[in-house]
This record gives sequence, C-alpha cells and structure tokens, in this order.
Amino acid sequence: MTEATFTFRVDEQLKSAFSTAAKSKDRTGAQLLRDFMREYVQRQQQMEEHDIWFRQQVQHGVDAANAGQLISDDDVEAQFAQRRAATHADLMRNDAAILDGTRPC
Repeated sequence: MTEATFTFRVDEQLKSAFSTAAKSKDRTGAQLLRDFMREYVQRQQQMEEHDIWFRQQVQHGVDAANAGQLISDDDVEAQFAQRRAATHADLMRNDAAILDGTRPC
C-alpha cells in the first residue's frame, strides 16, 4: 500500500497534549491518528450498512402492509399477553428459588 502525507493545522496546546498522551501509551501521534482514521472509516461504513439494512426492513414492512399482510390488534394483544404471562411465571419461579435457597441472589 502506498503512503500519502496528510497535513493539517492544529492548536499548539492540543498538539502538545496529544503527543504527551500518545507517548504515555508508547505510541506516536502518527500511529494514533492512523488508528483513529481507520476506526472512523470503519464506523462510517458500519453506519451506512446499518442504514441500508434499516431502510430495507422499513420498505419490507411497508410492502407487507400494502399487500394486506397485517396482524390484528387482538392477535398482537394475545401474543403479548402470553409473553407477559411467561415472563411473570419465570420471575415468580426465580423469586421462589431465591427464597428457598436453591438459587443464589
């Protein structure tokens, strides 16, 4: 990979503090800046990929709704009532196990 020079201006105080911080970690400022640049590019790519995925999911939902693939309020409420009941039962079992000493706190 060919290397290129990246030049920019920075406040002298910031440069000094950055150099001191880099040295305290046995790194040069250039090493840290390269790391920061790589991390930034990677984070931007991940955010872009997530945005694309999210937009696809939204479009899939819109398309499904437009095609009449909907769940009624009653069905949703029934599904979540089952989930709430199962969660409540799990909590009660855990509380009972803690109280009778078969499960540590």
